[in-house]
Amino acid sequence: MTDSEWIRIASVAEVGQAGGLLGRTVRGVPLVVYEVSGVWFVTSDVCTHGQARLSDGYLEGFLIECPLHQGLFDVRTGEAKGPPCTEPVSTFAVRREGEDLLVSLHSPQKLPERG
Repeated sequence: MTDSEWIRIASVAEVGQAGGLLGRTVRGVPLVVYEVSGVWFVTSDVCTHGQARLSDGYLEGFLIECPLHQGLFDVRTGEAKGPPCTEPVSTFAVRREGEDLLVSLHSPQKLPERG
């Protein structure tokens, strides 16, 4: 990826002040930034089951719980980890530059559907 593909999404401090769970919209795309043990992850902010905002959910370890029906997703991979969710959420590459966190909206990383 080229540097022009990376967009600032938040500062490290902003994510920390939000308790490791921060919703943002970047170029019209609703995203959520997670911090778990000093590592950052970015997924779509929209639950694939009930269209709820994951940034309004509950983060425990690497699992985000959807506030609507309590389905679970792994923030590292986007994989659905608890019912009623079965479809993964898209994940996006994130990197740190100084105190800024940058995200790439190119090629969201989505797990293949299970058949």
